Amino acid sequence: MSVGDTYVTVQGWVGSGPDFKEVGQQPHATFRVGSTPRQFDKTSQRFVDKPTTWFTVDCWRILAQNAFESIRTGQPVIVTGRLRTHEWTNEAGEQVSRVILEAFSVGHDLSRGTATFTKNAPRADAAFDSPALAPHPAPAETTATPYPADEYPVAPLPLSAEAA
Repeated sequence: MSVGDTYVTVQGWVGSGPDFKEVGQQPHATFRVGSTPRQFDKTSQRFVDKPTTWFTVDCWRILAQNAFESIRTGQPVIVTGRLRTHEWTNEAGEQVSRVILEAFSVGHDLSRGTATFTKNAPRADAAFDSPALAPHPAPAETTATPYPADEYPVAPLPLSAEAA
């Protein structure tokens, strides 16, 4: 994190399917998310939609690949990231800008439905910043009971040797 950056979490709906491309050999995906707040109107005694705020979401690296394979138009999502302003001169010579949400995390909003998670396979070509992040051989499987047997009758859970 750096000082002065604006970090936000947006709850909304995917407004466009992810567009995937490689930028300088880095995977990049972009899609739109619309967030529509609702407010209770006392005069009509019902909830009414306020204006929708649209965000362009940028994802990079493995997040880009996973978002491209997982996110579809119309799905509810939660996106956490940093707000950036992209400025350029259009074909008419006018200065224009757009706010972009550079995502750190994207996920389905489970308050609106269910999802099935599939973990990524380990990447053999991954560069690790420290030895602590490098993959370790699979530990021997052990079993443990999460509560004393007299309190809760449960089957033992498989746990790694490191967690025991």
